[in-house]
Amino acid sequence: MTPVAVEHVEIERKFDVDEAFELPDLGGAPGVVEVREPVEHALEAAYYDTTDLRLARARVTMRRRTGGPDAGWHVKLPAVAGARRELHSPLGRATKTPPKAVLEPVLGIVRRAPAAQVASLRTRRVVRELVDADGRVLVEVADDHVTGTALPAAPGEAAVVTTWREVEVELVDGDEQLLADVAGLLVTAGARPASSPAKLTRVLAHRLADADGAVEPPAAAPERAGKKKGKKKKHRHAPGTPAGDVVRAALAAQVRALQDADLMVRTGQPDGVHQVRVACRRLRSTLAAFRPVLDRTQTDPLREELAQVGSALSPSRDGEVAVAHLRDLVDAEPAELVLGPVVARLQQEAVRDEQAGDAQARKALNTPAYLQLREDLDALVEAPPLTEAAARPAEEVLREVVARTGRRLRRSVEAAHDSDEAEALHDVRKAAKRLRYTAEAAVPVLGAPVAELVSTLKGVQEVLGDRQDTFITRPLCVQLGRAAFAAGENAFTWGRLHALEEARCQQAERDFWLRWPELRTVLKTQST
Repeated sequence: MTPVAVEHVEIERKFDVDEAFELPDLGGAPGVVEVREPVEHALEAAYYDTTDLRLARARVTMRRRTGGPDAGWHVKLPAVAGARRELHSPLGRATKTPPKAVLEPVLGIVRRAPAAQVASLRTRRVVRELVDADGRVLVEVADDHVTGTALPAAPGEAAVVTTWREVEVELVDGDEQLLADVAGLLVTAGARPASSPAKLTRVLAHRLADADGAVEPPAAAPERAGKKKGKKKKHRHAPGTPAGDVVRAALAAQVRALQDADLMVRTGQPDGVHQVRVACRRLRSTLAAFRPVLDRTQTDPLREELAQVGSALSPSRDGEVAVAHLRDLVDAEPAELVLGPVVARLQQEAVRDEQAGDAQARKALNTPAYLQLREDLDALVEAPPLTEAAARPAEEVLREVVARTGRRLRRSVEAAHDSDEAEALHDVRKAAKRLRYTAEAAVPVLGAPVAELVSTLKGVQEVLGDRQDTFITRPLCVQLGRAAFAAGENAFTWGRLHALEEARCQQAERDFWLRWPELRTVLKTQST
């Protein structure tokens, strides 16, 4: 049986220090009553990556460490809000290549490229524990003397050896204020915030600097179900920037978003499947909207493959959303209207959906076709198949693209206005999504007017998304209601839930038509 990786969340601060640096009196930090005697460890770590350093460029490190209390295989994932998730697995006997179980969480990054040792680190670590009055360890301060060796990247090259000293402060049972206080003591004593986010980054700096694309673009923000984040300053392209450069930047950001979402799924993070689907949709929309700039004979096959990935993940995601919504709906109902074991049935459905969805998502992301698609997307960013129009100023091309995509949305709305078919408004929703994703790519060039369009489209997309969700929840109510009736339970509540969802659908349709005049006005400003 394959050992299961143990997850650890690491919250730490790193500092560069000179050889002559002396640690200050750490016992002066608030809440610290004792600094325990230092304990020394001799650590040796072998770091693994692909020849083109895919893991390092994705801000992921994989190592096999011996010595110290946490010997084993470690996979460190990208930092989020100052914290890094770390997966620990037993050492085992493998040394030349990482075991399959260690590679699996990052398979979407390495894909079919072999991972071999690229560097080694020897560290003399002196650890001091800061404890409170109850004997709890609040913070660990590690004073590291490091010798890092970057192995030759190609035959005939020499190894590169780097030595330095750094201090790490890691939270254990303390809080982030204490972390800041200890960090302040170190800075006052002469420590400097680390110039590299990780030891491996420092060791491989010469190779990462030479690697095209080593500095990755930011990923797109999560949509709908994602946690809201603070506003970030948006990058603006200089006037006259060629359209091809802007499109390539947008594609790079979206490919990176897909990679990050893939990592979420493989490491069991909530909302991962949703973010993979969003990333696929964004890429498909970008490839479609920017056909004047990209050779569609090369990009249309990628759009089809992205659609297949989204379709493979749809059932698990749709079921998850439907059950979660119905559970919230039941929680809001008066107790006298919830008859029978409704909550229990929804809980059982949620567990079944989670288990089936996780297995289905991992299966879809492990297929040879998907892994090849990821390779093809990287190649697309590396060398996009640009047309002659790519040399034109981005302002001109993007205005045309946004206007054309807006006209497509207006035609969809006109068709829906004259149709009683439920699918007609779903087509409007898809057209609105494409326009939103296209406009988001244009904001760094066209600025505030297009940003206003994006904001308006978000509201419309939310309303039409709520409507579309009811086409999943209503059949689910019927399914679970029939099962309840067959089991001799009172099915009243399932009928009520179905009626509430039908009313939600109708309200969403009314809301859309109330919003349409505002959106139509904003669209007109983009076509002039």
